[in-house]
Amino acid sequence: MTALAPDQDSTDRPPRREDPDRDPWEPLWRNLVGDRLRTTRHERGETLTDVADRAGVSPQYLSEVERGRKEPSSEMIAAIGGALDLTLLELTASVAEALDDRRTQQVEHAAAFALAA
Repeated sequence: MTALAPDQDSTDRPPRREDPDRDPWEPLWRNLVGDRLRTTRHERGETLTDVADRAGVSPQYLSEVERGRKEPSSEMIAAIGGALDLTLLELTASVAEALDDRRTQQVEHAAAFALAA
């Protein structure tokens, strides 16, 4: 098992990688999925209870999934996504887009920093 850096919380980030070309703080899948589910729910103006009831889960569980505190099974992701009228493909594409946006921001930030130096 890889040891975590002293300032690293195992629930929020994966262990640091040795590969210098990779982002050592790449977000976890459960955090990205949870964020997309929460964003969609908010955009629709729905409460945790509304969506949880349709998905067949408790509002507490849905809240933990949205906050990236639970690692939901594919069945749970499908149920929650379905309650939000999202297909697995739409949810996955949305997560991929968020990752791409994050990578673009990192590149732009690095370029601005390099120009300022």
